[in-house]
Amino acid sequence: MSFFNAPPTVDATVFTRMPDRFRKPRKTAWANANRSGREIDSFLEGPSFDGQGRLYVTDIPYGRVFRITPDGEWELVTEYDGWPNGLKIHRDGRVVITDYKRGLVQLDPASGNVTPLLENAGTEGFKGVNDLVFSPSGDIYFTDQGQTGLQDPSGRVYRLSPSGTLTCLVNTIPSPNGIVFDPMQNHLLVAVTRAQQIWRIPLNESGLIGKVGVFAQLHGGLGGPDGLALDDEGGLYVAHTGFGSVWRLSRVAEPLLRIRSCAGFSTTSLAFGGPEGTSLFITESETGSILRAEAPTRGLRMFSHLDPA
Repeated sequence: MSFFNAPPTVDATVFTRMPDRFRKPRKTAWANANRSGREIDSFLEGPSFDGQGRLYVTDIPYGRVFRITPDGEWELVTEYDGWPNGLKIHRDGRVVITDYKRGLVQLDPASGNVTPLLENAGTEGFKGVNDLVFSPSGDIYFTDQGQTGLQDPSGRVYRLSPSGTLTCLVNTIPSPNGIVFDPMQNHLLVAVTRAQQIWRIPLNESGLIGKVGVFAQLHGGLGGPDGLALDDEGGLYVAHTGFGSVWRLSRVAEPLLRIRSCAGFSTTSLAFGGPEGTSLFITESETGSILRAEAPTRGLRMFSHLDPA
């Protein structure tokens, strides 16, 4: 049930597409588990801009990270034994990646070297980490999704402090995915893909977690909410994979806008960029494309970004 009228719809355009020289479709272990065993040439995620306006994206099944110029030219930064998913660039220059196989890793963008940052939780392996966000104090909040879902609601959200202290905040989530930190209201928003929900996790000075609730309920489709981003007005952008759309929700979760994919249905993640910080860049993972749409307001200046965009 929805109490809202359909919001206005705008169509995204293709900003750039992965060049054919990087496409070698084949079966992989990741695709066997997550794409019904189909041969695939890529699966893009984790868009994040550096201080020079270059867009970084990950390619999960082939352990690749690409860097894309403002003109849409692609460069391979690294290819390694891993399944990189979320990627964020801290304002101090660190590039941190949530890697399904290896936990949290750090990338040197100059050399392409990938080194461990956090491989396990107290010697216990992660289920399969998915996405991350930095807080103003330097904490890293990240989701541990693995194969959790309605059949196994045991996904987790963790906090890693700058001193290295790891805390599990919630461990009862059916498929935690994208995550953002809202500094205005001091809470996390987490995409819970298999439940078709966005959860709100209040944070307070005591460190105790209570009153976790559903911020928004999506209608469903072939996938669910995936990547998230915030704008300067507190609006939440939700990449709805399996529906080929991005939703803009107000700070009280009213649907304000739908951005419709011009490519496939696999709209997985998103990031604000462009000269004015009002351009939304969206990974469409099925076709290996980066889509672009203009938003009505600037993206929130993330603590991971090196510039206001």
